[in-house]
Amino acid sequence: MTLASLLLQPFSEYGFMRRALVATLALSLGSAPMGTLLVLRRMSLVGDAMGHALLPGAALGFLIAGFSLPAMSLGGFFAALVVALAAGFVTRATSQREDASFAAFYLIALALGVLMVSTHGSSVDLMHLLFGTILAVDDAALLLIASVASVTLAVLAVIYRPLVVECLDPGFLRNVGGRGTLVHAVFLVLTVANLVAGFQALGTLMAVGLMMLPATAARFWAAEVWSLALVAAVIAALSGFIGLLLSYHAQWPSGPAIVLVAGIAYLLSVAAGPRDGLLWRHRRRPHRKA
Repeated sequence: MTLASLLLQPFSEYGFMRRALVATLALSLGSAPMGTLLVLRRMSLVGDAMGHALLPGAALGFLIAGFSLPAMSLGGFFAALVVALAAGFVTRATSQREDASFAAFYLIALALGVLMVSTHGSSVDLMHLLFGTILAVDDAALLLIASVASVTLAVLAVIYRPLVVECLDPGFLRNVGGRGTLVHAVFLVLTVANLVAGFQALGTLMAVGLMMLPATAARFWAAEVWSLALVAAVIAALSGFIGLLLSYHAQWPSGPAIVLVAGIAYLLSVAAGPRDGLLWRHRRRPHRKA
């Protein structure tokens, strides 16, 4: 078997593999810029918290309507927004930091979601919600993922400058009359929307992986915000492609395989990335003469 057949045969022969590949590419285009901005805002763990916070809403939608795309998507979207608003309220009303508030609420949401599915569903249902089934992505889910990615890129193009300023120096944006609160709210809504789209393919536990791991890896390869987002999108797309190949040839679960490949890309970036990677730091370190 040639290298070309190893790389292309699964996608040329099977429609579900092609849909899964298109889904990962669309997720990469939408999620990677959001992950980059979360890293800039030092909100990486907040993104993880909101990803887990989808579960009770998605579980409620599942219990009401079964594996219904609209019900589970809307439930997950509103559940994550409720957690984000509740954590924001506690942060502003008390002296607790934002990351601690998000951690507390996401743990409550995760436990509630697992409890709901465990008591009213089955272990198979729970695994589906937690880890997703990207190889079973249908046309409706693919349309949702592509729509979220398209809207995300369009909105980011409109609010790019104030959003970047709000990420780096929110005080300056307030002083010049910028609508920092509105920009932050739009940012949170886009983040939740992309997590909901990722949930359809990768589940609540894996969706945030494709958003955050490429973004954290990109900082070792690029410096500008736009280049960070571009590199993150490329890493996410390649992770999806390689992860799907591994799931086909090695019979691995597809979602974890994709996120594991993204994790390997992060470790390689830490080791060999030209911007402060370990090998480059070692080469730049002056060596003492004996």
